[in-house]
Amino acid sequence: MATLTLRNVPEATRRALKKRAAKHNRSMEAEARAILDSAVRTPANFIDDWLNTAEDLRGDELELPERSASREVDLA
Repeated sequence: MATLTLRNVPEATRRALKKRAAKHNRSMEAEARAILDSAVRTPANFIDDWLNTAEDLRGDELELPERSASREVDLA
């Protein structure tokens, strides 16, 4: 595995990373690896993943109202 060194990380960013790592019960290094991994990983099937997420957010099946008979529009 490769080693990555980050320089000039702002103190506020370091504190936020430390807080986030503690929340996830892991080291700052492990948290940084997880963040980088999720940021660069491309889902195997982005469209299906997106649709599944949208369905999860929507909840129960969406019921659409019945369509009424089409109306004629006079454009004159």
